[in-house]
Amino acid sequence: MPPVRLARRAGREWLSWPWTFLINVPLGALVFLLAPTVIRYTAPSVGRIDWIGAGTITAALVTAVYAIVTTEPGQWSSVQTLTLLGVAALLLVIFLAIQAVRQEPLLPLRIFKAPNLALGNALMALLGAAWIPLWFYLNLYLQQILHLSALASGLALLPMTLTIMVIMVGLSGKLIGRFGVKANVVVGLLAMGGALLLFTQVPPNGDYFANVLPASLLAALGMALAYIPVTMAAMSGARPEETGLASGLVNTTYQVGSAVGLAAMVALAAAAGVEGSGGALLSGFHAAFSGAAWVAFAAAAR
Repeated sequence: MPPVRLARRAGREWLSWPWTFLINVPLGALVFLLAPTVIRYTAPSVGRIDWIGAGTITAALVTAVYAIVTTEPGQWSSVQTLTLLGVAALLLVIFLAIQAVRQEPLLPLRIFKAPNLALGNALMALLGAAWIPLWFYLNLYLQQILHLSALASGLALLPMTLTIMVIMVGLSGKLIGRFGVKANVVVGLLAMGGALLLFTQVPPNGDYFANVLPASLLAALGMALAYIPVTMAAMSGARPEETGLASGLVNTTYQVGSAVGLAAMVALAAAAGVEGSGGALLSGFHAAFSGAAWVAFAAAAR
């Protein structure tokens, strides 16, 4: 019996989904125990934490995401939305001003002088803005349209994870060495955009092996090809003492792009009828896939 069908039968007998977060407990404990054996000791440095900078940038991002998520369909020019977005922009300006004058800023602005760092971070934000909505709405399609259980949906997405692992671990280095960073990024983003366009055609009575698996593997291929080269591009120009900062920045950029991208696609899906049922629900999913596809194509064009 196929694993997806088997999981559909057995899924409701398992623990509820919040229990999955407990996997982080043993993993975190293992990292804590092993860290002293692999991390080289360095003398502690003296410095101050930029609490004001951290607070303003966090508030700016939270406000921007909240503005997008709470926007009613077709009401982007509403007073609430424009006010919240204005506040987010003002907080971002305040953050940048603080970073420019503080002696020990959270984000030294000089790091943006590093070649490719700004472009790499922009690409990473767009990559997250395309990938996370794909994963989110594909999961919803499996559960709400194809009526798979949570366990079955997880198993259905497992081939994507395995594909990414195999390519990143076994092939990325060779592909980058042979074709270069830019070619891998462009091909990866185009593959992801193409997969998202395929998902815009998934039917209400779709079949996993015909309508989901091929496009999901293409999306995984795109993510695997693009992620590591984009990270390399973002960090390649940083000075040795700034590699940690560059790494933290590119990872934060991915998370921010993911959050803002998902919020935008949720708003787009809501405008297309995601709050309905049946055909209206699927129309919203299609709209989100389409929006995420154009994000991926826009990133490839950069």
